[in-house]
Amino acid sequence: QVQLTESGGGSVQSGGSLTLSCAASGLVESTYCMAWFRQGPGKQREKVASISSSGNYAHYADSTAGRFTIFLNGNKKRLVLQMNDLRPEDSAEYYCATETRYSGEWCSQINTYRYWGQGTQVTVSS
Repeated sequence: QVQLTESGGGSVQSGGSLTLSCAASGLVESTYCMAWFRQGPGKQREKVASISSSGNYAHYADSTAGRFTIFLNGNKKRLVLQMNDLRPEDSAEYYCATETRYSGEWCSQINTYRYWGQGTQVTVSS
């Protein structure tokens, strides 16, 4: 059973930085996709960034490119999202997700993920 546990959310002023972390357990496949999604109040869920298990294929939404960095840490079972230059519109619940049926370049194209974390709140004040 795959379990994802996010941490690192919080409140920050505009222009500040936060780092989100997601620990994955029960992940036995050697290739997979991992991603961060977010959903703000009254908004649709948005994929913020994705990465392949090799770490070679990272992809960002237009709204986060150049400000956010996604990477895998340690034994590649910890997903990290470094968020810089945060804006009020970045405020949302952030979710970690993983999909084991795809990997590599496919990670940037898929939006349906099988396993999800419980979410962590990010609030950016102006």
